[in-house]
Amino acid sequence: MKRRILLLSVSAGAGHVRAADALEATIAALAADGLDVEARHLDVMDFVPSHFRRIYADFYLSLITSYPRLWGMLYRITDDVRPEAVTQRMRRTIERLNTRRLRAAINAFEPDAIVCTHFLPAEMLMRQIRKGRVNAPVYLQVTDFDLHRMWVIPGMTGYFAASPEIAHRMRAVGLPPERVHVTGIPVMPAFSLAHDRLALRAELGLDPNRPAYLVMGGGAGVGALDELADALLSGGGDFQLLVLAGRNAEMLERLQTLANTRHAGRLFPHGFTRQVERLMACCDLAITKPGGLTTSECLAVGLPMIVNAPIPGQEERNADYLLEQGAAWKAIDAVALAWRIRELQEHPARLAAMAINARAIGRPHAARDVVDTVLALLDSR
Repeated sequence: MKRRILLLSVSAGAGHVRAADALEATIAALAADGLDVEARHLDVMDFVPSHFRRIYADFYLSLITSYPRLWGMLYRITDDVRPEAVTQRMRRTIERLNTRRLRAAINAFEPDAIVCTHFLPAEMLMRQIRKGRVNAPVYLQVTDFDLHRMWVIPGMTGYFAASPEIAHRMRAVGLPPERVHVTGIPVMPAFSLAHDRLALRAELGLDPNRPAYLVMGGGAGVGALDELADALLSGGGDFQLLVLAGRNAEMLERLQTLANTRHAGRLFPHGFTRQVERLMACCDLAITKPGGLTTSECLAVGLPMIVNAPIPGQEERNADYLLEQGAAWKAIDAVALAWRIRELQEHPARLAAMAINARAIGRPHAARDVVDTVLALLDSR
């Protein structure tokens, strides 16, 4: 019989959805090769009342954008709160009351296994498992190089960790060691493919002999990307910039104007793309916020990073991990960023070492490892 795998994400930030997308694409590829398996990906926010979505997803995005220090404080406070605390029990009750439509959608699909890329659906299913209403194995994929207490949910069939250290932390807080798997964070299968660097540069109009740096502002194109690009390119140094404006059409227009008037041949703006791996493959360095998915994609292709403006909380801890592993440098502002770029240009061996370190900890096949683990258990039943 065809095995049905349900993927549950939450669009509070793009990373959780992209991890589920990667798992879905991996399962689709296996099905195309003849394996009798199918996947369905549901975003929890599509099944909750609008007021809950505004509070849970929209407010979160507004908070981290406008009040990052407040978010960092809340991140630390909630990491110290025990699951049995009154506030936590109240939060889970509110979540449960607002996810009834989701439970109906899950039952309608009749999954053989469920993989959650966010703790919210896992928490909801934990209660259903305890009451005997869910018999399918449920897995939880952590999508940062950190383990916040919200992700410590008992009763899951398995837990997928971003790194060996996170797996150790999972076991240290009491999760069954045999259920913890080090897979990395799922990225799309395209990040495991080899690319012709010179051909890609020619296709994009890049100078094949000039260093190319990729500046990423996330799917929403947040930040003053045009000002940053102008400052970097005006500050000296022989390099070219690819700048991703995401879905920010206004920012893309400003970048294109800048490219046409001040930095022709050195600034290459791009809007939202589903082929970012092609841009990464022809670049020497990424300048990015340290989100779990974005940094995992960079690591998968061996692209070193300068991480900037990390959100207090999970992104700061992601940055710590990358710095400890020697795959990235950190810039606290535009001045520090310009200095670091100049340093890497003057000392190319440092950049080469960072690239080696990035590839050493990259896990381009993380999605396949997760799917294989889930299918192996189903086959053993």
